Amino acid sequence: MTFAENILGIQHIAVPTMDVEKTVAFYGQLGFEEKLRTKGLRGPVVFMGQQNLMLEFYVPEACAGRAGAVDHFAIDVKDVEAAFTAAKEAGFQLLDQEIQSRPFWERGVRFFNIEGPNAEKIEFSQKL
Repeated sequence: MTFAENILGIQHIAVPTMDVEKTVAFYGQLGFEEKLRTKGLRGPVVFMGQQNLMLEFYVPEACAGRAGAVDHFAIDVKDVEAAFTAAKEAGFQLLDQEIQSRPFWERGVRFFNIEGPNAEKIEFSQKL
């Protein structure tokens, strides 16, 4: 399966924040609705959606608090294992040496990250 055949679309864009509740309130005023709230390493992790756009807010170790501070974007894939194999075969710089998992959503997610040419993190994620 090629990358093009495996990609379903953007899954989410992750925005680090030192004040999750203030951020949730702000995006709520823009019409975003809370879709998932769970516990992160340093505080809550909140996913908010509007139409086909999903945003993730979380507390990082340090937060730039300036333009360009988006942490990563996640691409929905049909088969994360096939995407992981394809990424290794293509010689992409893997930021995860194995597929990761988190208990997000109903049945969890499996994902891995690569680094893009501008040091951006690109997550390939499959909802289970």
